[in-house]
Amino acid sequence: MRVLLPLTFLFSSLAMAEEPITAVPLYTESELIGLINKNAHLARVKADDCQLVQDIEARANKMALPSYQFLYGDMLAYAVCVDRNVELGVYYMRQAAQQGFAAALEQLGRYYDVGQLVQKDKAMAVTYLREASAQGNLKAQIRLVNLFNQGYGSPRDYEDAYRWLFHSMVADKAQHKKVEQLLAKLAEKMPDSVVARARLPE
Repeated sequence: MRVLLPLTFLFSSLAMAEEPITAVPLYTESELIGLINKNAHLARVKADDCQLVQDIEARANKMALPSYQFLYGDMLAYAVCVDRNVELGVYYMRQAAQQGFAAALEQLGRYYDVGQLVQKDKAMAVTYLREASAQGNLKAQIRLVNLFNQGYGSPRDYEDAYRWLFHSMVADKAQHKKVEQLLAKLAEKMPDSVVARARLPE
């Protein structure tokens, strides 16, 4: 026996079939930035069984999203789910840095400081670390002040570097002690009045 379906059911079924299927986001921007800040982004890609490589590449390349450029650059530099290509990896890191992505600025600054993946260049390290520090990146601030204490960079930047690090929130006790020592050493290179001005509430 045939069952006759109401026309409204048939029309609603057709309408549902024609609705475009929206893609589920790979990772939200905030989720990916959180993973990057915890240095868990590459582990997450591996945990996803490398199934998302094409999506990550598309977001890095076609959509030019800085967080995905950074992720894809790291994947290429360290052969995570893709063939290793250090040159292309650093290219994508630089693309993210040019868009002001703090994690990329900090990482490139660190690489130029120690000579990892790129040739050691303290001046370039200071340039990248200064940009990341201005955005509140604590790792960059610590490394930048350390470089200034070693005699690199320009004295014109001491006040800003002191201010950024002095006003940073540091929960870890050992790291807090390190910050105090770095600031005390940098203060020796500055007039007392400049130190006092840098310590003023922001």
